Amino acid sequence: MKTVDSFARIGEENAFAVLARANALAAQGMDVINLGIGQPDFPTPPHIVEAAVKALRDGHHGYTAANGIPELREAVSADLHRRFGEEVNPDNVMVVPGGKVTMFTAILMFGEPGVEIMYPDPGFPIYRSMIEFTGATPIPVPIREERGFAVSAQETLSLITDKTRLLILNSPANPCGGVTPKAEIDQLVAGLAAHPDVAIMSDEIYDQMLYDGEKHVTLLAYPEIRDRLILLNGWSKTYAMTGWRMGYSVWPDELYDKARKLAVNAWSCVNTPSQYAALAALTGPQDAVGEMLAAFDTRRRVVVDLLNAMPGVSCVVPKGAFYAFPNIKDTGWQAKPLASKLLDQTGVATIGGPDFGILGEGYIRISYANSEENIRRALGRVHEFLEAGK
Repeated sequence: MKTVDSFARIGEENAFAVLARANALAAQGMDVINLGIGQPDFPTPPHIVEAAVKALRDGHHGYTAANGIPELREAVSADLHRRFGEEVNPDNVMVVPGGKVTMFTAILMFGEPGVEIMYPDPGFPIYRSMIEFTGATPIPVPIREERGFAVSAQETLSLITDKTRLLILNSPANPCGGVTPKAEIDQLVAGLAAHPDVAIMSDEIYDQMLYDGEKHVTLLAYPEIRDRLILLNGWSKTYAMTGWRMGYSVWPDELYDKARKLAVNAWSCVNTPSQYAALAALTGPQDAVGEMLAAFDTRRRVVVDLLNAMPGVSCVVPKGAFYAFPNIKDTGWQAKPLASKLLDQTGVATIGGPDFGILGEGYIRISYANSEENIRRALGRVHEFLEAGK
């Protein structure tokens, strides 16, 4: 059957294909260790689960407003104020079914043939996929190892043209673990004053996952761009709620109702009990967040040490999220064939760098959202594989 051309341009997130392959090998009896999927290995904290159960028992079974229950939007606003001191009107908060929905909405809102949308490369693959779906031209913003995988304000600003409609930023970053320092963001925001028609989508889903004393710099802190800033965040990573499909975004007044109307047309509203779970996550105890981050920090150090001990491999220390992005250029392997061989021959699932963009060749992504024991076993296998020169 003939479908519209735009559907031929949709890409994928290969981490899910690797997950399916890893599960298939495990079902055949292979001992598989997954360092590919970006999903915390911790359970959702019990008080959050209980809040969803209580919501069901209390009869919260029906539709809600398309933008989310008022209590949850108010809690998001209060949480942003508590953590960053920034005032956010709850009427600018949109509750959505997962972080990708904000990407989809923002890119759909600004993307069309003849315009350009800038996105980080290496970066989350759905950025480019959705840009191409709309017919817009994707403009990669290089995320370079020599800068610690942080954004360069100067290089980013140099890529803006009169066709640029939207700039996508991500810090702390997937897949590289880079964190862009405040001085660089200050310079970027100052430079954006010369481009008042360029909207900004700031993906801050990993905003609580930082290490070595790093502090998150939210773009909400820059009033000069608030009228064109779309903030992406959610519960999946911070509260180990990936399967709950809970995200939120903050929209400027001019764009909010457009996003709300898309919600009405596309998903009506977010799962009602999950919204009460998300409310409990923000208003309840935060101990589990700190415990999970401490575990990730320990694993991060183990991962970096083990990777840097491998032949032909070097790895800069990630400052955020739960990913390492080791350089494998001196192994003689290309990234995707190496990732495929590691899974098929050693049972270790990783993701090849090119799955995150054209600048990802020569790297693989390692997720340390797995136990320290499994990480040590997995990277031991990788080390042996590389030493054997297979």
